[in-house]
Amino acid sequence: MARVPNRRPALRIVAPAASPEEAAAVVAALERFMRETAPTLAPTPPPVSGWLQAARLEAVEREPGHAPWL
Repeated sequence: MARVPNRRPALRIVAPAASPEEAAAVVAALERFMRETAPTLAPTPPPVSGWLQAARLEAVEREPGHAPWL
């Protein structure tokens, strides 16, 4: 499975009046909010059996307008 690059922004507080504890609390709250509201990952599709894959490849090679069930 391919790794998805980290797209989260690096958070930092630029507020000269904030104490280090206050700045850390704000950053922690923002990180928690971002985690809780992040979209969920799409489920991985189930593996395709060899029989199904062969049937799909065979169907693609048919001529246009082919009706196999007639």
